[in-house]
Amino acid sequence: MSKQTFLQGALILVAAGLITRLLGFINRIVVARVMGAEGVGLYMMALPTLILAMTITQFGLPVAISKRVSEADAVGDEKKIKRILLVSLAVTVSLSVVFTIGMFLLSPVVAKYFLTDSRAIYPLLAVTPIIPIIAISSVIRGYFQGRQNMKPQAFSQVIEQIVRIGAVIVLTKLFLPYGVQFAAAGAMIAVVLGEFVSLLYMMRQFNLQKRFKLRKTWTSHLQEGRKTLNELMTIALPTTGSRFIGSLTYFFEPILVAQSLAIAGIAVAESTKQYGELTGYVLPLLFLPTFLTHALSISLVPSISEASAKGNVQTIQYRILQSMRLSLASGGVITIVFMIFPVVILTNVYGTDSGSFMLQFMAPFFLLHYIQTPLQASLQALDLARPAMWNTLIGAIIKFIVLVGLSSKPEFGIHGVAAAISIGVVVVTLLHLGVLMKHKVIVFPGVLLFKFSTIMAITGWIGYEMKSHFVLDNLTDLLVIGTLLVTIYTTLLFAFKLLTKEEWKMIPWNRWLHKK
Repeated sequence: MSKQTFLQGALILVAAGLITRLLGFINRIVVARVMGAEGVGLYMMALPTLILAMTITQFGLPVAISKRVSEADAVGDEKKIKRILLVSLAVTVSLSVVFTIGMFLLSPVVAKYFLTDSRAIYPLLAVTPIIPIIAISSVIRGYFQGRQNMKPQAFSQVIEQIVRIGAVIVLTKLFLPYGVQFAAAGAMIAVVLGEFVSLLYMMRQFNLQKRFKLRKTWTSHLQEGRKTLNELMTIALPTTGSRFIGSLTYFFEPILVAQSLAIAGIAVAESTKQYGELTGYVLPLLFLPTFLTHALSISLVPSISEASAKGNVQTIQYRILQSMRLSLASGGVITIVFMIFPVVILTNVYGTDSGSFMLQFMAPFFLLHYIQTPLQASLQALDLARPAMWNTLIGAIIKFIVLVGLSSKPEFGIHGVAAAISIGVVVVTLLHLGVLMKHKVIVFPGVLLFKFSTIMAITGWIGYEMKSHFVLDNLTDLLVIGTLLVTIYTTLLFAFKLLTKEEWKMIPWNRWLHKK
């Protein structure tokens, strides 16, 4: 089996994350252009229900499997690895069967009474088969991570997105004449097909690279699996806590949005359209830079854990501040572009300027979201996962209170939802930072924030000056100005030492260019 070093694995995940994020963005564009805001709204209303079911089905096992397999691999205990896989498959498959049946039976109730749009039943039913697929793939993914082989996971992510894009183009156009609800169902079927082909690839790689026969003596391994199950649950339960809160929040969000907008006097079809503009147009743009912050978070946990075990406080502080620097650096320039050119971006990407105000309003708040993931990873690495979970819960409660309070008023409407999401991001990020400061892990990064604010102010001012002197008529003009802003922004990052030459050389595409 191909085994990578920590840095090699991280770089593979960064490259895969970049490719899949771009492919996923293309998928969103295709869905938005074919189905329109109303179809996207139905699609996005059904998605949180799927995410919730998947989170409960996986039960936090991928992380637990990765850790336990890695420990067993270190001592060459292949029997234990086999037992871990069998127990994990037994748990996830059993849960997936229960939730697949439950989701199939409850879809009409969820669509009609919770989402307030009975048409949502079609995408809900269409995506139900994905639950057992995700259950099995999560176990195999955890196994490869434990073996420190990130290539199968990286390639499977790219394959999944390619299949999804191809299928969504065909199926949405095929079903659209029958109504937007069937087009949304077609988009969900494309998701299922992408995950299924990805699973087939993962299973093929597993069969080629595994060092044991999984079906041989599997019953005896399951009978001896109680201890293994307990070992897995000690990791899986705390991990799934935070994810469950996030998924539950994601599940209830469209329900509360639909109910609140109805109170504000907005018709069902219009509220679905507005929610589609927010979740299908604006949020995918705002989440674009997170592929790097996610990769940083994966790399951060073992690095901080090792430093903590050695009592190296300086390394811990450096890694946390370094992750914050790189996260802010990756999201800063795109935030400026979103704030200055929201209409041009939305028009060229989606063919409509709907949601331009929300994009412009939410962009600066999402700078905190970009550092939220590394901060949470830092808390998990320092055995502060429980405070992280409570922070997530507090942020969700505050977000929902603000959401209902604002979006139920006609003068706010969907803009109240945008404000609530932004406030939730700010609250959780500041709470995470507060916990690290409370435990004296780091001090408030005032110098870092001052330097970054200065860079943002200079770049933003230049961008506004360009906007006032040039007429942006097409995507080419935006790309030219965007390239100039990126060049200025990157130069300032080096000048203020928020980016170093050593860190720049770690970027995968930079190495690729040098090889060329």
